[in-house]
Amino acid sequence: MAYDCDVLVIGAGIVGLSTAYAITRAAPGTRVVVLEKEPGPARHQTGRNSGVIHSGIYYPPGSLKARFALQGSAEMVKFCLDHAIPHEVTGKLIVATDRAELPRLHSLIQRGREHGIPVRELGPAQITQYEPEVSGLAAIHVGTTGITDFGAVARCLATLATEAGAHIVYGSEVTAIGRRAGRVAVRVSSSGGGMGAGRIAGGVARTPVDTGCEAGRTSADTGRVAGEVSRAPADTGRVAGEAGRAPADTGRVAGEVSRAPADTERVPGEAGCAPTDAERAFGDAPHTPADALRASFDRTSSAPASSGTVFRARVLINCAGLHCDRIARLAGDAPGMRIVPFRGEYHTLAPARASLVRGLVYPVPDPAFPFLGVHLTRGIDGSVHIGPNAVPALAREGYDWRTVRPADLAGTLAYPGSWHIARRHWRYGAGELHRSLSRRAFTEAVRRLLPAVREEDIRPSPAGVRAQAVLPDGTLADDFLITETPSIIHVLNAPSPAATASLPIGREIAGRALGMLEGRLPEGAWRPAEGV
Repeated sequence: MAYDCDVLVIGAGIVGLSTAYAITRAAPGTRVVVLEKEPGPARHQTGRNSGVIHSGIYYPPGSLKARFALQGSAEMVKFCLDHAIPHEVTGKLIVATDRAELPRLHSLIQRGREHGIPVRELGPAQITQYEPEVSGLAAIHVGTTGITDFGAVARCLATLATEAGAHIVYGSEVTAIGRRAGRVAVRVSSSGGGMGAGRIAGGVARTPVDTGCEAGRTSADTGRVAGEVSRAPADTGRVAGEAGRAPADTGRVAGEVSRAPADTERVPGEAGCAPTDAERAFGDAPHTPADALRASFDRTSSAPASSGTVFRARVLINCAGLHCDRIARLAGDAPGMRIVPFRGEYHTLAPARASLVRGLVYPVPDPAFPFLGVHLTRGIDGSVHIGPNAVPALAREGYDWRTVRPADLAGTLAYPGSWHIARRHWRYGAGELHRSLSRRAFTEAVRRLLPAVREEDIRPSPAGVRAQAVLPDGTLADDFLITETPSIIHVLNAPSPAATASLPIGREIAGRALGMLEGRLPEGAWRPAEGV
């Protein structure tokens, strides 16, 4: 049986592109296609965040977040250095403004030391040495936190992957998935995108710097297999305490792979899950441009994807972010969770007041909720972002209150987990809604850290939407969640620090995909997920 490609990746965010890049490096000649419904890469979560390279201090030892963030932060800095992507290792302050926060701050100090992260305890006078306008009872300085432009990182990954022979098909939305033993077929509808060999289309909101990933390219970029980035010498002038320099763990973490339980949460507006669509995808396969696509891998030519095109692959990787659970259902798999979208609303300090903040300033996080709270971030372009304020989004791509998609909203409201969240966190949610609707209330929240800020200093900035995986009982999945079923890998929860950790995450997924191609079952497959 001839296949259109070996591996088909859905989603050209930073995780999907890192995965494609890792496959082309680990197994040159593997035919990789990335499908993206937008006209360019990194249009959603990747291109709409604060650009922080996280240190890993927040994440419990043994979690995937801790493992990948500790390794990924050092690798991300090195990747940016190698490819001339703007970045800076600034360090950050985590500031306690209330006595009730002091025990949690002390716990973070202990966790940072356990992870090998350089942390320094600060009193009120020492806080002002770093941030003269910031007020707090105590703080810690985390030395390995940095900033970059993750949109530029994603575009660079796309360029590197296409130069190595992968193809990225923009403007191609997945409408049906069919599967048989050892193969998967995916039907797409076209919105005008085409298959590019080394051509990256479009820009990304909120990322002012666009690098072509050409300047600064070194000989280390060629011939290196997956996992070798972590073995390269660290940039000792920029990153201290790089506990993650060891090669990626090739073993499987028990419980991180599962066959999800039966999915009983079908909701209105999710048509396309019926078996007839999957069968139709295979039925249309003889009409696909299979020969043209196979030729394109040999000649690095271009072949446009038209509406109704079917791509056939041996392995499918679902990196669809905000739509990952829908893709899983289209494939006939039960994800056992649902994406409930939360909008992160940002503001920006007026340019004349940007000097109030020198670097990165965070509150002490509340462990009962997975959001870090409103923080201050001086970005790579010098502007100071404030946020995010987290509120329910009325659409999976609902970047403001005016954007409402009835099918998305119906899915959220019909899901039992949404109501469990509302009952469990209604006080927290009410505060977030109040700050969303009142600039004065938002300003008062910021003034806890930055007393000098005034309401007129704060200006609205483009928002992002977080793809939060929620279990049926209302539990918010806090760790990365990657599951496998025959011929398919689903990335079902990849919140922050996924951008920071995207290089080791991509290698992990690539290793699993290549194992499927070789007919190897990963260790731990089919066990129930734990610690979600």
